[in-house]
Amino acid sequence: MRSFRYLDDTAILHLSEDKCIGCGNCQLVCPHRIFRIFEGKAEIVDRNGCMECGACAKNCPTAALYVNPDDGCGCASYIINSWIARIRGKAPSGCGC
Repeated sequence: MRSFRYLDDTAILHLSEDKCIGCGNCQLVCPHRIFRIFEGKAEIVDRNGCMECGACAKNCPTAALYVNPDDGCGCASYIINSWIARIRGKAPSGCGC
């Protein structure tokens, strides 16, 4: 999805190459295809395409991916829904990504 852009240069996405085992789960689950496996390791090839949904981190068996320190999901929909839920005194219901 090269045409999709969330917010340029804002993704809190970190990949630890030392922890990566090259399983390819991140590449399979990423809805915007920002990863590729190169020489046995994952590589971020389109950081600005990341919407911080957290699918890669949740499916990484070695915790080599880090998306959002608070909720594991940093997409705008989830953040806004979390704010509204807190104001209303409810638990966030998720983003639906």
